[in-house]
Amino acid sequence: MTLADEIDISRGDMIVSPNNAPESAQDLDVMLCWFHERPLQPGGKYAIKHTSRDARCMVKEVRYKMDISTLHKAEGDLNIRMNDIGRVHLRTTVPLHFDKYQRNRYTGSIILIDESTNETVAAGMIV
Repeated sequence: MTLADEIDISRGDMIVSPNNAPESAQDLDVMLCWFHERPLQPGGKYAIKHTSRDARCMVKEVRYKMDISTLHKAEGDLNIRMNDIGRVHLRTTVPLHFDKYQRNRYTGSIILIDESTNETVAAGMIV
């Protein structure tokens, strides 16, 4: 790809139509599916991978956990363990450019990685 103007772009940046621009934010609400034996840590720090961009994030709040049997909110239990699904508020170190998952699965999905073990601990959909 050759650009007409000199523009500083790098891995993880997006080229989009002006009338189809994604949202940009450091605060994300995400539905996470937790994969790891070690439970999600509120206040925990994780690496986040979104499209081809790598960043870091912190779990600011667990909003609720889904009851897998009924698909209702289980607000009394906020502990996210292996195979649990929950709505979580994340804060990233850099702004991410995204669409809601419902609109675009590719730009609306993320994975979380434990930085100490490099294991994928969760996959998520931006809501």
